[in-house]
Amino acid sequence: MHSCNILRIAIKPQTMPSIPLFSHTQPDQIIAWQHGTAITAAQFLADVKQLAAQLPASSHILNMCADRYRFAVGLAAAVISNKISLLPPTHTAEMINQLKCYAPDAFCLTEQALPAIALPQTLYPAAPATISEQFDIPQIANTQHVAIVFTSGSTGVPQAHTKTWGQLTHSARAEAQQLGLMDGATYTLIGTVPPQHMYGLESTVIMPLQSSNALDSRQPFYPADICQAIAAAPAPAVLISSPVHLRALLDAGLQPDPIALIVSATAPLSVELAGALETRFHTHVHEVYGSTETGVIATRLPVHSAAWQLFPNIKLSINGEHASVSSVQINPAITLNDIIEPVGENTFLLHGRTADLVNIAGKRSSLSYLNHQLTSLPGVVDGAFYMPDEITPDSITRLAAFVVAPALDATQLRALLRACIDPAFLPRPLIFVDQLPRNATGKLPRTALRDLLHNHLTPPAA
Repeated sequence: MHSCNILRIAIKPQTMPSIPLFSHTQPDQIIAWQHGTAITAAQFLADVKQLAAQLPASSHILNMCADRYRFAVGLAAAVISNKISLLPPTHTAEMINQLKCYAPDAFCLTEQALPAIALPQTLYPAAPATISEQFDIPQIANTQHVAIVFTSGSTGVPQAHTKTWGQLTHSARAEAQQLGLMDGATYTLIGTVPPQHMYGLESTVIMPLQSSNALDSRQPFYPADICQAIAAAPAPAVLISSPVHLRALLDAGLQPDPIALIVSATAPLSVELAGALETRFHTHVHEVYGSTETGVIATRLPVHSAAWQLFPNIKLSINGEHASVSSVQINPAITLNDIIEPVGENTFLLHGRTADLVNIAGKRSSLSYLNHQLTSLPGVVDGAFYMPDEITPDSITRLAAFVVAPALDATQLRALLRACIDPAFLPRPLIFVDQLPRNATGKLPRTALRDLLHNHLTPPAA
């Protein structure tokens, strides 16, 4: 038996009119590119209706399609069938068991059989649907529940956040407007992040569907694959990525075809990296800010300003050390897990996550700041600080750090760190690794770092 330790959190938006499934108004408008083939809005609608007719009667769907176009079809088919898409943070056996407990009727939509996913499985149709002469775009009520996005939470207990169609589409449209993607051109949006996570869902699936742009079906990972995807995509192309992918792309020394825009999220993007990307690729780099709870709510141009610009109609409130945001769609207000400093009307500075604050021997810093100092050092490819759990209330818990730095040794790296951080925060131990256990969106789960430290400190069995 597996216990079901998932917290249910729902936000009740104000009732508003319905919003269409997609914003493309003409049947021949291109809505996606799949393996170099243009997919029209009419074909997308036909594929959605074909799949919807084949889905089981169950109310909850785990969409595991790796092809971004097929994922989008699966999402849309679920929406018009009044089913709810489940987006867990991982797809481990334990997480699947939690999903089964949370939604016993859940089934998995997949392109091929997945033995590791212990759910009933429905295969994506092998052939595209026949296009109908009737082009009737479904209208979806703003209040319809369409997705449940899970976070691990600071306690490790998964939190289930219910998303309505209005919340997802409002956020995606505001993001497209802020990024300048609704200027009449048809952009091709390429994502290195998977659509099964909140950032990928909003920015690489919902946003193109709601801004009359086109999504690219690929999910390139390695720098050469990213360059190939950009070369194959009709211009103007937008790359939606994360700092870990962008750093690898820059370090690879490759020169992709022109990129109209680079969008980054999931972790802070340093000014140095953003500037290097703009110089090398002759483009602009935008960051988007948000969370699973709120969706995307702000953007910035890191090379030009450290301040974030809130989306229109988002209200920021400060109460002591806590900040919260609210809007018509974010109702009631949601408390942010970040340290926020308002600096002007609808602008703010971000000083790291509240959970990142560390206090050692009376001195305070944040893991975000320390990580930035570490990864900015010459010769450091990747790195992260980790604060172990406190052993006893009277003991001083020391920070650990993991680093990918093939050209440096421990003595050199410690000397570089002493020059930029307080001695109280020097890592003990400092652990060199070949790579960090980042997930598909480039994030480093605390549990992964905990296990990495445990494996380093535990002597091998005889």
